[in-house]
Amino acid sequence: MAEKRDQGRSRKTGRPRKTGKSGTTGRPGRPGDTDRKEEHPFEKFKKKRQAPAKGIAGRAVPKKAADAEGRSGMRTAGKHSEIRLNRFIANSGICSRREADEYIKAGHIIVNNKVVKEVGTKVLRSDVVRFKGKKLDPENKVYLLLNKPKDFITTVDDPRARRTVMDLVRNACRERIYPVGRLDRHTTGLLLFTNDGDLTKKLTHPSHGAVKIYQAGLDRPLEPADLEEIAKGVELDDGHIKVDEISWADETDRSRVGIRLHSGKNRIIRRIFGHFDYNVTQLDRVFFAGLTKKNLPRGKWRFLNEKEVNKLKMNIFK
Repeated sequence: MAEKRDQGRSRKTGRPRKTGKSGTTGRPGRPGDTDRKEEHPFEKFKKKRQAPAKGIAGRAVPKKAADAEGRSGMRTAGKHSEIRLNRFIANSGICSRREADEYIKAGHIIVNNKVVKEVGTKVLRSDVVRFKGKKLDPENKVYLLLNKPKDFITTVDDPRARRTVMDLVRNACRERIYPVGRLDRHTTGLLLFTNDGDLTKKLTHPSHGAVKIYQAGLDRPLEPADLEEIAKGVELDDGHIKVDEISWADETDRSRVGIRLHSGKNRIIRRIFGHFDYNVTQLDRVFFAGLTKKNLPRGKWRFLNEKEVNKLKMNIFK
């Protein structure tokens, strides 16, 4: 198979040009910081990780701060308690609170068979609220980001009683959340959890293409010719895999590589390098759908803030 693969491959010995666009990465560190421009994630491979900010990683933000941010993860009150209509709508996962206000003013919201146009209206959680004929579920939507360590299985339940990622977020919230996609047992890095089924489908569906960046450690230096071939895309057994960008993460150690792509196929990074007879000894996902590991140590989690959630819902994945 190696002989077949070598046919038509480039034999250039110089360093190939990087491919793809750099894009804006977003910055999901401190609340309210998401609009600031951040350097390209590939540059981060060469820099020492910053110390975590106190009060951000590994635990929930105090309730007062959570309310100010408008992020999910807040405790659900009883069904007979009052709640602002725009929050009821936003909790259903169809839009942000600001967008909900616009829908209310436009007369698109029906409460108990009556059109409501007054912004600031309060409703009961037991009320029947409809948007364009669809009944809305007021369950709090939770969005949680974990920096996964090694030796944890990405599953909700393991019949062999091995450690799972759910063990790391078990006490994060009362809502039942699920991992978005998966990382294999030996892969570390960013893993999103939510109970928002619509967003999960959007992030995992190939047509939407959530961007992912990995830092891979190989068993030997990546040859320039192989880097160039991978940059062109790779033909695997289950089809063509497009690679947006690939580069050495460290010029002094070419066994460390950064790779950016949209594909979410199972074990895709290991299979790409395995196609060229490299073994991946270390794999870390450092970027997922606009989210980075900034201020999030290994094994810790944090809730997304409202701006980050809105960007995910608006398909701003770069």
